[in-house]
Amino acid sequence: MTKIFAALSVILAGTVLSAAAHADTQTIDMVIKDHKFSPAEITIPANTPVILQVKNADTAVEEFDSHDLRREKIIAPGMTAKIKLDGLSPGDYSFMGEFHASTAQGKVHVQ
Repeated sequence: MTKIFAALSVILAGTVLSAAAHADTQTIDMVIKDHKFSPAEITIPANTPVILQVKNADTAVEEFDSHDLRREKIIAPGMTAKIKLDGLSPGDYSFMGEFHASTAQGKVHVQ
């Protein structure tokens, strides 16, 4: 019985630590509308995990694409994608909508 309680304690401790780490993650809401990102530029703190929550409010499929961030995500119309950015180093990171690259552009400023 003691071994079971010890195992449960380890599992619960890991769950609490994981939840605490997730609570520290900042979420930034973005929208793709008229083939443009809004906001098109965001500023986030360095070395801090962030989730970009990108809703596609257009009637066409779009792809969040960033060579700088090493992320690609197809987002169907009306859907929302979560794009996790692990703690980034200071600098500017570009992203775009792959299917409408001439208008759907943005930048993440990390300070």
